[in-house]
Amino acid sequence: MTFSDNLPLALSQGDPAGIGPDIALTAWSNRVELQLPPFIFVGDPAVLKVRARELDLEVPLKETDAEGAVSAFGSAMPVLPVSLGVDVVAGEPHVANAKGTIAAIETAVDLCFAGKARAMVTNPIAKSVLYEAGFGFPGHTEFLAELARRHTGETYRPVMMLAGPKVRAVPVTIHIPIKDVPAALTEEAIIETCRIIAGDLKARFGLAHPRLAVAGLNPHAGESGAIGHEDEDVIHPAIMKLRDEGIDAFGPLPADTMFHDDARRRYDVAVCMYHDQALIPVKALGFDDSVNVTLGLPFIRTSPDHGTAFGIAGKGIARADSLVAALKLADEISRKTEAKS
Repeated sequence: MTFSDNLPLALSQGDPAGIGPDIALTAWSNRVELQLPPFIFVGDPAVLKVRARELDLEVPLKETDAEGAVSAFGSAMPVLPVSLGVDVVAGEPHVANAKGTIAAIETAVDLCFAGKARAMVTNPIAKSVLYEAGFGFPGHTEFLAELARRHTGETYRPVMMLAGPKVRAVPVTIHIPIKDVPAALTEEAIIETCRIIAGDLKARFGLAHPRLAVAGLNPHAGESGAIGHEDEDVIHPAIMKLRDEGIDAFGPLPADTMFHDDARRRYDVAVCMYHDQALIPVKALGFDDSVNVTLGLPFIRTSPDHGTAFGIAGKGIARADSLVAALKLADEISRKTEAKS
């Protein structure tokens, strides 16, 4: 994909009852001091109007297509309308909102493939609400991979990377119970994940020789088999195969010593074996400004590293830091990617 400087980022609304509208409005209100790249909000303008009143924000809206977003951005928040057709109450998720939430995601992806948006940023969704409406995917990321397949006919293996100001981390297994992790942790899963990481860090992050620090699964990385066999039998062989391919992967490392200041200087990304092993250090080191980046897709997608926060929606206390970081990172990655093409 090639881009023009006159293209916006496409920001999907997420669950409209959550804080997605709040943080989008807040971010646009502070666009000058934050030096935000132009974006177009893909969602229901009626939701934004009501939420702006609730937040006591004066945000003029401009309904437009992507082509008009950049010129409008300085004086009004550009909106590509995707009507929900129902009233939305902040903090009260409802299955009736699901259709519009899904349509906003699909529309933002369409903009990327049509070359009308340089990247996609997604506001948080509530999977339970979508499941109630018959949503057939484990989560946001898997749905994006399916939408990419529909556009290209190719199958994609998306990889979730959490990028904060002090560390990047990728979990090999994600939303599965801890008891199921050992069985899901195969050599092939580790190798495929690391190939995608290395490729995207080169192509999209400008790292010529990315360094991948691979965590062990068990305490002390298994203590030479005394505390579990997965580190020696699965993770170590995967690392050796990656090194044979020319990928600078090393480990398995004891996870409890991977994230202090000196350790983090030795690698560009931590490859972790399960969800919390990756997300706890990322959030501890940068809770408000970490970003979820999806690797392995044919378009760029970032997202705030938090959920819908229904409990604070419409109350004026939701912080937009992570969304701001997601917008800036999407813009940065798209420009680096374009420079390489």
